[in-house]
Amino acid sequence: MGRAATGLAAVTVLSLAASGCVTVHGELEVVPSATKAEAAQALKDFTAAYNRADKAYDPALNAGRVTGALGAINQAGLKARSITTPGGNPQHRPLELTDATFHVPKKAGWPRWFLADVDSNRDTDSGDQDTRWLMVFVKNGKNQLWEAAYLAIVSPGSVPKFLTDKDGWVEPVAADSARTAVAPRDLSEEYASYLQTGKPEHFAQGTHTTGWRQAREQNERRPGLQTQYVDQALDTGDFAPLGLATEDGGALVFFALRYFDQQTAAKGYRPKVGPDVRALLSGQVNRTLTKEWVSSQAVMLAPSGGTGPSVRIVSRLQGVTSAKGS
Repeated sequence: MGRAATGLAAVTVLSLAASGCVTVHGELEVVPSATKAEAAQALKDFTAAYNRADKAYDPALNAGRVTGALGAINQAGLKARSITTPGGNPQHRPLELTDATFHVPKKAGWPRWFLADVDSNRDTDSGDQDTRWLMVFVKNGKNQLWEAAYLAIVSPGSVPKFLTDKDGWVEPVAADSARTAVAPRDLSEEYASYLQTGKPEHFAQGTHTTGWRQAREQNERRPGLQTQYVDQALDTGDFAPLGLATEDGGALVFFALRYFDQQTAAKGYRPKVGPDVRALLSGQVNRTLTKEWVSSQAVMLAPSGGTGPSVRIVSRLQGVTSAKGS
């Protein structure tokens, strides 16, 4: 999964007419974010750029095709490997993304975005090893490129059925939407709080909730080494949450989180530093190593007024983006 990941404002011009306000450039008109042909080309362009960057271990080669949480993880990973393996990737295998289904919302203004549901050649298309890649592409202006901001890797059965109109366009969920039990804009802050305190309690139990908190507790104190965690919301700009309405009245939402883990060794010892982390390191590790991470989540939100857990995390990808020694 780590390898997979490695590997907004528009100016609106209005004119007044007898019938009311109309837009000149379409920024306020509710239109599909992309044509299916445009979405297919964006996926093709991303794949080509990803393969060039992965082969050369050069983050500059796909910097214009990734952004947000996926971009932060991908670019840091490539930067680290450009230092640890300066000759490029000796085990490069071209990424192939096929069997694409595009879920395009109708919306007004920027950013515009869509979801690509694709099959990759990074798994086995049978049994428990079969997965689907859910990729969110965003575009912040007419003359900008489509960039991949989020990636979730899920089982085929975890892909929900999206709410569509008569023309097949999907419905976006606003950041402050009341249709879901939790508003998408609150997810990053609430997840950060949950990881620190166990509250709010509306996150369903699982690997990325109760399991992650238990793993942290086990790591906090080991012989000669103490680890502390700090979690922060990451929810503005290209890290903003993006969601699509589902047929059951809920939504599939993508959101990001930033967190730090600080390892402090007992006197006379030093935390161990792996080569990929050392490549991103500033300062000298004497007794303390602090790593900054970006984590990308895809969650199923229950409809407002429903029973049971409100938030179920179906995918989480994370990567170290910087490190500091002291």
